[in-house]
Amino acid sequence: MELARVSIVGWAVATIVVGTAITGCSDEPKSPWVPGPGSYPHPSSTSSSAAHSSTTSSSATPSSTSSSTVTAPPPVQPTDYSSLLIKASDIAADMTTPQPPVLNPNNAPGVAQLFTNSDNSRRIGVTILILDDPVAAAGGVANTKENYAGRVTGTWQPVDVGSNGSMISGTSPDNPQAVTVLLFTEGKALVNLEFDSAPNDPIPPALAIDVGRKQEATIKAGLPS
Repeated sequence: MELARVSIVGWAVATIVVGTAITGCSDEPKSPWVPGPGSYPHPSSTSSSAAHSSTTSSSATPSSTSSSTVTAPPPVQPTDYSSLLIKASDIAADMTTPQPPVLNPNNAPGVAQLFTNSDNSRRIGVTILILDDPVAAAGGVANTKENYAGRVTGTWQPVDVGSNGSMISGTSPDNPQAVTVLLFTEGKALVNLEFDSAPNDPIPPALAIDVGRKQEATIKAGLPS
């Protein structure tokens, strides 16, 4: 699976995807990674024929003009996967969603959502990518783990969340904060949950696993076949 790198400048204008990092300070956010994004067709521009004129041997005849408009089919509408997202209330009582979900980030089928607590000291980025099949989703887990190399200290550990569950907990070397990342798949969905908090307030692994299992259940109940 080929991956492309994009940059983020704040959640309001950004997408978080596989390997995303969410920051709550003024430092420039790190770049997420996404599978090679697809694209959706756009309407073609219209075309018209030019006017033509002809003359006879005796006199000029009025010019005749003809035109035609070719209209392309409407663009394919991407699927809205926002119903697959966990609810803020399922995470904690004070969790909110400061921005609407990002639909099909970077034209990759899926959805991303940022959750924050009341004082923005804890942030959770949830990204769900819908790939071709479970095999592709499993491959995405391996790629995402590689993309986090050097960005989070610690060691990946297997966890019992979905399929291919794996988690790492540590700190971010270039932006002092505690970071926990949980990756798993559910069918053809590749799920990335990143938990960011103050260095002295790491997210308990049990909480990350609980959130992951709730997110897994939501996807399992709502993912189109």
